[in-house]
Amino acid sequence: MKKWKTIKSTYHYKTPFGNLRQDTCQLSNGVIIDDYYVQEYADWVNAVVLTKDQQVLLVEQYRHAGQDYFLEIPAGKIEEGESHEEGIVREIREETGYISKTKPIKMGEFMVNPATQTNKIVTFLIMDAYKEYEQELDETEEIDVKLFSFDEIEKMIHEQQITQLFSVSAYYMAKDLLREMGKYDL
Repeated sequence: MKKWKTIKSTYHYKTPFGNLRQDTCQLSNGVIIDDYYVQEYADWVNAVVLTKDQQVLLVEQYRHAGQDYFLEIPAGKIEEGESHEEGIVREIREETGYISKTKPIKMGEFMVNPATQTNKIVTFLIMDAYKEYEQELDETEEIDVKLFSFDEIEKMIHEQQITQLFSVSAYYMAKDLLREMGKYDL
């Protein structure tokens, strides 16, 4: 098995939110695909945020593509020149007003959908967070901040109250990490 060869690339559009590229690719067996579409996005960051009293910080917002409101862990894309760690700290402060003096713990780096997208999501655990600021939302953002006990989250996942996949996977990674650290008694 060998990597595909890109013969030609054409951009159908480029925007600050992402680009759509059409590639002509040759597979290792010689087959040519003329219209393989790739969505180019910036990397995203997200974090399970635990307050000093072990509450999980979630944000609720309307997601147009999903046509509904969703409970999620704080997330966003990194800005030019930012590290993933700087990006998640900024996103949490802007979306929620919460900060922490504890360094974010990187739990993993994952491709979002490597079949059609170029970006990855970097997931963190942030502990001992506390509210220090008011939200600093963009004009296109309407976000409600909500707190839940750590134990409630798993029940909410099973009852389909939390359905955003990256939030679900991040919760289970955080649960395992906290157990390893001796900070969560199961």
